[in-house]
Amino acid sequence: MTSPWLQPDTIAVHAGREDLAGLGVHALPIDLSSTNPLPDIDSGGLSYESMASGGTPTEGGAVYARLWNPTVARFESALAQLEHAEAAVAFSSGMAAMTAAILAATAETGRRHVLAVRPLYGGTDHLLSTGLLGTETTFCAAGEVAAAVRPDTALVVLETPANPTLDLVDIRAVAEAAGRVPVLVDNTFATPVLQHPLDCGASMVLHSATKYLGGHGDVVAGVVACGEEAAAALRRVRAVTGGLLHPLGAYLLHRGLTTLPVRVRAQQAGAQRVAAWLRTHPSVARVHYPGFDGDPQGLLGTQMRGTGAMIAVDLRGGYEQARQVTASVGLFTHAVSLGGVDSLIQHPAALTHRPVAAGAKPAASIVRLSIGLEDPEDLIADLDRALTARRPAEAAAPARA
Repeated sequence: MTSPWLQPDTIAVHAGREDLAGLGVHALPIDLSSTNPLPDIDSGGLSYESMASGGTPTEGGAVYARLWNPTVARFESALAQLEHAEAAVAFSSGMAAMTAAILAATAETGRRHVLAVRPLYGGTDHLLSTGLLGTETTFCAAGEVAAAVRPDTALVVLETPANPTLDLVDIRAVAEAAGRVPVLVDNTFATPVLQHPLDCGASMVLHSATKYLGGHGDVVAGVVACGEEAAAALRRVRAVTGGLLHPLGAYLLHRGLTTLPVRVRAQQAGAQRVAAWLRTHPSVARVHYPGFDGDPQGLLGTQMRGTGAMIAVDLRGGYEQARQVTASVGLFTHAVSLGGVDSLIQHPAALTHRPVAAGAKPAASIVRLSIGLEDPEDLIADLDRALTARRPAEAAAPARA
């Protein structure tokens, strides 16, 4: 473990590498073994039992890659340190991580009710809406949590900033309202660079590691940071369901963490410039970006240490203009996902939030931008060309200050 008093930039570079000097290597090694030699039957069996029960390898070794992998474990250690957590458990995707968190919470307690604060990522919303995992879900606003908690509530799920509208949720207030019920926070948009949910009373922090943690659009993964007891429950689910992250993905993620603080701050600076410009454009009805509608809860600078690099844009021309803009950009890639070094644009209602119930689905006039590391002036020029290609008549109103 790195020293807890180190700054996040230093932790990002050094965490999870504590054993490398002893191995005689400098770069992160990748262990691709699917199975491992056993020293003998007894110790091998005990190690298998330890890992299948949610623990780590003993003297019998790693046994089998579905249970544990050293490359994955190094990434987990690094992410846990960045999130101020005792442990982290990595999965093959963000949805695999969310599924495991729900299964662990319900299986460990015998309670089947989940409370979900909308808006959420469309995949999470859909998973909970279907009841596929044998759960019953109540969707509510953040201020309704206390009234919605039931004796059989196993978990409260929230996302802040929310996807795609960038709404901020007061984690401390929700945790207090939830009482004994653990709170899981999807921290994908903020990352541990800008927000530490565990410090605000959350029990678990989830990331679609595909996004900012990897940062280069070349790995799909999920990870949950939490206390050791919760981590053991997650490992038990992972061992049975086979959701372990592939070691090559873990290597890419661990390498990505070293530049995470630098990337997030640079992307945030670009997003602030782009978002400010979008507010002045006559084709734009509203820009959803933290702080633009004020901060009545006082969460910026306290809970969240920055505004992030995601922007949602409500277009005056509605769905038709959204379709035109996504087809007309040149530097922005029209694609789902987010958090990479290149800028992306997508239409949430038609894609990531397509399965969400009609009453909770984002407006058809909204497009979502993930700002990368390009020069913001180039991104602005690209958006301007796309927005003015066929400006709607109602967009002739004067630019706002």
